[in-house]
Amino acid sequence: MTTTNQGLTTAAESQRSVSSKPPSASGGLAFLLAALAMLGPFSVDTYLPAFPAIEAGLHTTPIQVQQTLTAYMFSFAVMILWHGSLSDAFGRRNIILGSLAVFCVASLGCAAVHSIEYLWAFRVLQGVSAGAGVVIGRAIIRDLYSGPDAARLLSLVTMIFSVAPALAPILGGWIVKILDWRSIFLFLFVYTVLLMWACYKRLPESLPVHLRQPFSPHVLMVNYRRVFGSPLFHLKAGTVAFNFAGLFLYVAAAPVFLTRHLGLGPDQFAWQFVPAVGGIFLGALTVNRLAGRIAVGRQVLFGFAFLIGAGVFNLAYHAVLPPALPWSVMPLFFYAFGMSVVAPGVTLLVLDLFPDIRGMAASCQSFTQIMLAAVVSGVVAPFLWHSVLWLAAGQLAFTAIALCLWLGGRSYHHAHKDSVNAWETVPVE
Repeated sequence: MTTTNQGLTTAAESQRSVSSKPPSASGGLAFLLAALAMLGPFSVDTYLPAFPAIEAGLHTTPIQVQQTLTAYMFSFAVMILWHGSLSDAFGRRNIILGSLAVFCVASLGCAAVHSIEYLWAFRVLQGVSAGAGVVIGRAIIRDLYSGPDAARLLSLVTMIFSVAPALAPILGGWIVKILDWRSIFLFLFVYTVLLMWACYKRLPESLPVHLRQPFSPHVLMVNYRRVFGSPLFHLKAGTVAFNFAGLFLYVAAAPVFLTRHLGLGPDQFAWQFVPAVGGIFLGALTVNRLAGRIAVGRQVLFGFAFLIGAGVFNLAYHAVLPPALPWSVMPLFFYAFGMSVVAPGVTLLVLDLFPDIRGMAASCQSFTQIMLAAVVSGVVAPFLWHSVLWLAAGQLAFTAIALCLWLGGRSYHHAHKDSVNAWETVPVE
């Protein structure tokens, strides 16, 4: 085990190298990292309009088709714990390229299945490999940039990435209408092949060999215990996770919410996803403009004002009136805007709790977010989607929990500031 002084020296050297990176070089990297992050939304949202077609094609039930999404989310969440640790030990670039290769194989498998059980299996394989880009991308940003530059780059990635959740269901709806549901997975295969080629040519390695962590069961156990044993980690990561759960509730319920409650077809999913993505984009743009100008705490509370306001309006409207366009989807725009304002600053605070193992910290933070989303997909959404009022109440409850976690995290930090700083920044080897 290294001493505290050695750990702080290493962190200081890393910070000096970080601050020397030119912000002007971030544009191309932002597009590449956003393309990697898009793999997750494409894997989830593109095939949502095809649920009825999959149900008919594989002679199965709506719940069994819904569980293909749950299988993906659970495997995504479990493996996301390892992407960051593997990248801390073997480098960011190598793990991303390997994961993309696995995703290619899984996508071909999904396109070729003839039973729901095999689709579950290949969706698990997709989930195992799809999370590397988004997790390791956050670590790459924090490796190369610090302070406002990191916040700006993260928000720029979010702005570019935000196109995916709107484009994916629209594209999936047209593919299933013109071709068939299997062509959606062939599209994912082609996209991943092109992405793997671009990463091979353009993605830099941001973690020098001398800063890598040893990959051993003992080190992993100790470092995972450091992260998951931190109350501040749970409070801050939970803030992002519960806000995201409020939005993902509507993503998981979209096949029912849009077709049954609003009477829309598979090629009309844009009614839900365009407002949500518009909110994400404008929220990220707002963060990009606010970076370095106001404190993170004020920025987060500003975002929560929109989250709570959207949730209250959504609940009040559906308590009085039946679901109708555009009123039933309009709150999603303001909710997504608030979520996008809150997430970047809180995410960077989570990573900065553990500066020597940012890859692992990014993995653990994503694990909490995706595992909660998996529970929402498999349990909460099917329980609530029978009523638009229940969906609205569920969304408001999730963001209220997130606000409580954020306020609790601030109180905890002020009450335990010295002990937190002393314990959570000491590297373990």
